[in-house]
Amino acid sequence: MNFKEKYNYWLELDIIDENIKSELLSIGDEKEIEDRFYKDLEFGTGGLRGIIGAGSNRLNIYTVGKVTEGLARYLVNKYKENISVTIAYDSRNMSIEFSEYAALVLCANNIKVNLFESLRPTPELSFAVRELKSNAGIVLTASHNPKQYNGYKVYGNDGCQITDEAANAIISEINNVDYIDVKKISKEEAVNKSLLNIIGEEVDRKYIDTLKSYTIRKDLVEKHAKDLKIIYTPIHGTGLMPIKRMLKELGYENLHIVKEQEIPDGNFPTAPYPNPEDSKVFELALKMAEKVNPDIIFGTDPDADRIGVVVKDSNGEYKILTGNQIGVLLTHYILDAYKEEEKLPSNGAIVKTIVTTEMVKDICKECNVELFDVLTGFKYIGETIGRFEKTNSNTFIFGFEESYGCLFGDHARDKDAVVTAEMICEMTLYYKNKGLSLYEGFINLCKKYGYYKETLISIELKGKEGQEKISSCLEYLRNNEIEDVNGVKVENFFDYKLSKAKDMCNEKISTLTLPKSNVLKYVLSDGSWFVIRPSGTEPKMKIYVAVIGKDLEDSDDKLKKFEETIMKKINEILK
Repeated sequence: MNFKEKYNYWLELDIIDENIKSELLSIGDEKEIEDRFYKDLEFGTGGLRGIIGAGSNRLNIYTVGKVTEGLARYLVNKYKENISVTIAYDSRNMSIEFSEYAALVLCANNIKVNLFESLRPTPELSFAVRELKSNAGIVLTASHNPKQYNGYKVYGNDGCQITDEAANAIISEINNVDYIDVKKISKEEAVNKSLLNIIGEEVDRKYIDTLKSYTIRKDLVEKHAKDLKIIYTPIHGTGLMPIKRMLKELGYENLHIVKEQEIPDGNFPTAPYPNPEDSKVFELALKMAEKVNPDIIFGTDPDADRIGVVVKDSNGEYKILTGNQIGVLLTHYILDAYKEEEKLPSNGAIVKTIVTTEMVKDICKECNVELFDVLTGFKYIGETIGRFEKTNSNTFIFGFEESYGCLFGDHARDKDAVVTAEMICEMTLYYKNKGLSLYEGFINLCKKYGYYKETLISIELKGKEGQEKISSCLEYLRNNEIEDVNGVKVENFFDYKLSKAKDMCNEKISTLTLPKSNVLKYVLSDGSWFVIRPSGTEPKMKIYVAVIGKDLEDSDDKLKKFEETIMKKINEILK
């Protein structure tokens, strides 16, 4: 069906609520109708994410029901009987409604559901799937997107977001579901049949206790945690309860919460873009800092899987650390602390994505720890942890990505801002006891390992035309080699869609072993690199740029020139 036929189909369906039909009939702009119906909201390896509203390309109870019915069929085919799914949701608008709707569709398919009693962080869902031995997990969240978005993420029985093989199998089932095929029972019936189980404190307690057990320098924390001044903002999300509880129990008494951002609110009144990468979300925290004078400031996104950190530099100015800087600091701190405590495994592994800083290479080498690169998306880090467990080849220590996601420990298979907050506090306390701020600690690492600098440029290209522009830009680059940038030669070109790596110096081509993905990476002779890929969750093209300088000023200058040249090239192609 074309978009007009789909639009009319929705208007004719008896199951579509009359209010939804009224909303659709009130749309006067044909472009808006096209955007809502030119495709079905795509179920990818991370599930669904989209704007809340009426239409096949929007998130609503009908698209949630269709996907859940497809997921139920997949689970029944795979596991046959005694199937259970655990469901969590964050503070976003409609998260409660969507989570309950999904639960009742699963129950109608004779699948038992563990539904959290109230909002919980995404990493706790990953933990709960493993703890409760569920066959799958669902979390309703759109991470850091603006208020008009929500999403539906699916997890496997290992607590990891589903990857390509499972996603494709689920998509196949979803494609065979029409809206009228979706089964659903009442909440009362689901409870009476013992298909719906409400969970909460028991799982919370186990989750918090597990994270507390990860403290490395226990003596340091027991003696000095009360001395650390902390400002924390949950940015109207799910992080408040677990982070406040965990830190208090560990003895971090000097914890200050940003009151204006404390209460969960899907409209995000103080942060229209609730993203810890965005400096604006810390404005209220920085105002509080004038009175508190904290050692550390951090904030978590709405589903508390990502964390942003603000520290003072040597001049007393507040700096927002990048995701790469947070990851480097934690990698070094954890490996150093393990060495000191004689806990470093002989087959230890750090896992990062291909768009994440290379600064950790020498840190890992120095500690005799293997560094693994995976595709963009934390699900691939989670998948790698699972492979380590099956083969006993490596012991996972820490994983991170440039987009502010980290995981320490093996309790979950997704990024976890709660355990990361714990480790950031321990690390800051360690540096404080040495008379250093966290920023000074980072500069010391730069002096030793190099002044690495990275940035991300996002180009928003909405709608069908935007998606076509992104695809054509990547195809152009795939077929027209870039030989140098600002006179520096491209030494290696990686095409992850074609699984091809090309050594540009001797024209040698080899095969990449990572899964196929529409990603291009260019590595230059001076160690700088850039990556271009479409976003998997937003209507954007993402360009990652990285350089190494002699000092802070040199790396800033190099990055600026490098970025300008690459963006000039990209903009020419997009025109």
